[in-house]
Amino acid sequence: MRVLVILDPLPSIRTYKDTTYAMMVEAAARGHQLHVCEQGQLSCAHGRIQAEAMPLHLTGAGATGDHAGSAASADGASWYETGAPVREPVAAFDAVLMRKDPPFDMEYIYSTYLLEQAVREGARVFNDPRAIRDHNEKLAVLEFPEFAAPTLVTRSAADLHAFVDEHGEAVFKPLDGMGGTSIFRAQRGDPNLSVIIEVMNGFGARTVMAQRFLPEIVDGDKRVLLIGGEVVPYCLARIPKEGEFRGNLAAGARGVARALSPRDREIGEALAPQLAARGLLLVGLDLIGEHVTEINVTSPTCFQEIRDQTGFDVARLFVDRLEASLASSAGGAQRGSG
Repeated sequence: MRVLVILDPLPSIRTYKDTTYAMMVEAAARGHQLHVCEQGQLSCAHGRIQAEAMPLHLTGAGATGDHAGSAASADGASWYETGAPVREPVAAFDAVLMRKDPPFDMEYIYSTYLLEQAVREGARVFNDPRAIRDHNEKLAVLEFPEFAAPTLVTRSAADLHAFVDEHGEAVFKPLDGMGGTSIFRAQRGDPNLSVIIEVMNGFGARTVMAQRFLPEIVDGDKRVLLIGGEVVPYCLARIPKEGEFRGNLAAGARGVARALSPRDREIGEALAPQLAARGLLLVGLDLIGEHVTEINVTSPTCFQEIRDQTGFDVARLFVDRLEASLASSAGGAQRGSG
């Protein structure tokens, strides 16, 4: 099987923790051929969506779980070898993995439009580009209010003030952020509350999400993974560092793998089949306490942390479900042509 991976620049990948790297290692171990490109190497020419992709060989120097892999990847030379780039139709690959990290900016959206057209041309893209575009990672929780914390989405400064007054404490989030960037914790009576709101909503020019502050964050912001409609039995609880409230690894949180609680599993099993049916092969739910706070569909992570601490091979399950999805679609195509 020929697999095209759309990802960030190879020298930026930290092999000891990167989920995309773990996916590629598992795929290569099964004999699948890897090719890579960046967003800017997608184009439409001669009526077809094309990628200027390089064949990728993993040397093994950045073995998963080995923190030395970080230094090896920094020089962009030791953990991989690439061949000359070749421009070919995206639909010529057996599978395409969209693993570009946010920001979910206009260039990202343009990429989903190109990949959506590639799907029309016969490409198999995971996650489905339209589904990625349709599921804003903050706003997607609005579809499942029974599992979400009290939430407000607005540009109105007055409404944001009222939300904080009602709940006593709230978290403000931009709708296009990642890694805990530009998130504020606001309390009733805070003399800086008006300034925080002005910064967040740009004096009414930007839409903001506010969620009731969940004190259970001290026990971690749990990443629950859904793969092909199946709930991974372990989560990674990102526990904020001292003096912080953000449970993001990028903000210094500590990752602790745990077996799912009954409530974690209940939520995962309720959402997994619905999201899988929409073409979302891999989803990362963020839970604080018993509430879903975000639904991540762009490039969910935490494969290696869960494997290293529990022994559960998440990458193996992912490639199993990827292969099963491709086999199912191929069987359907054969039956349709018979």
